[in-house]
Amino acid sequence: MLQLNNIEVIYDNVILVLRGVSIEAKEGQITTILGANGAGKTTTLKAISGLLRPERGDVTRGSIEFEDRRIDRMNAHEIVKMGMVQVFEGRRVFQNLNAEENLIAGGHILPSKAKLRENIDRVYEYFPRLRERRSVQSGYLSGGEQQMLAVGRALMSEPRLVMLDEPSLGLAPMITEEIFGIIKRLRTEQNVTFLIVEQNATLALAIADFGYVLENGSIALEGPAEQLRENADIKEFYLGMSGEEKRSFRDVKHYRRRKRWLG
Repeated sequence: MLQLNNIEVIYDNVILVLRGVSIEAKEGQITTILGANGAGKTTTLKAISGLLRPERGDVTRGSIEFEDRRIDRMNAHEIVKMGMVQVFEGRRVFQNLNAEENLIAGGHILPSKAKLRENIDRVYEYFPRLRERRSVQSGYLSGGEQQMLAVGRALMSEPRLVMLDEPSLGLAPMITEEIFGIIKRLRTEQNVTFLIVEQNATLALAIADFGYVLENGSIALEGPAEQLRENADIKEFYLGMSGEEKRSFRDVKHYRRRKRWLG
């Protein structure tokens, strides 16, 4: 469904952030991108969703394709209409609007009020708490409720692919598990494809089909989620399952960066 082919991203015509990143998200699957702060995860999502240019960034090499159509030169609103939407880190709800007004804003491309109402009711089916809090100003919702609202607002446009940036950030473990459970349901029941950027590798690999590890703007490792969970380096650096002193991937001699476009 989505392919990044050896892309390079530069900010301000001088700062190289992504160095030949190739990623694939298959239809109906959950794909995750793992990595530390500053690895380039959010930049990758913005390159896909068309939000680099407002931040003076640009895809200077390679290509991005969504359903066999090149999108790296498209504007963000055109990409949303194609069926792809991004949920930002930190939720970014409209705090002066109530919960239902936020959902209405997310459905601005829908063709009719009847369709808008239908989609709002569908969001409430997956997030019953939002129905209870639909008239509450969003700035007064809890962090978990705001994250539910952000995901629900993204679903309003009936996307085929949803990109989530750090959905577990700042949330209690029980709320995080609830949201990740709903993501699994949406994949199964609505055939929504997900691309998830996450620092919590344990959670991400528990629900993902395939994963990538991004480090210093390059893909350091990739593979099926089951294999990554059993990978010794992943266990040490991301799952905290080694008694050794924490090191960088760059310090592991046997750890080789795999660049698919060279293979």
